Amino acid sequence: MAFELLLAGFIMAVGLSMAGTGTYFYQWLAGSPAILRYDGKTWLSSMGHLFMSFICGPYIMLQMGWKQEDDGTLSVASVLVSALVAFGWSFITGLFLLGIYFAIVH
Repeated sequence: MAFELLLAGFIMAVGLSMAGTGTYFYQWLAGSPAILRYDGKTWLSSMGHLFMSFICGPYIMLQMGWKQEDDGTLSVASVLVSALVAFGWSFITGLFLLGIYFAIVH
């Protein structure tokens, strides 16, 4: 039981770290903030934004949860919901990236 829990934590850690790395790399390369989107001038551009949103989504969701309300406070519900979605999403992203890694290495 402990092994499966540690494995799930490792997969989420890989997904979240790659999401954060990908987010900052995209922002450096594109020169614009990374947001969840699927628009683009061409079909290829739209697919690129969609792929970026899938990989960088967990980190973007965590950042969205920490945005302040109009009165300068944080909404606990917003933080908890965004954390729940982000960590679930990072598990899926981690599975995807680790699957690609192991497919290439082995």
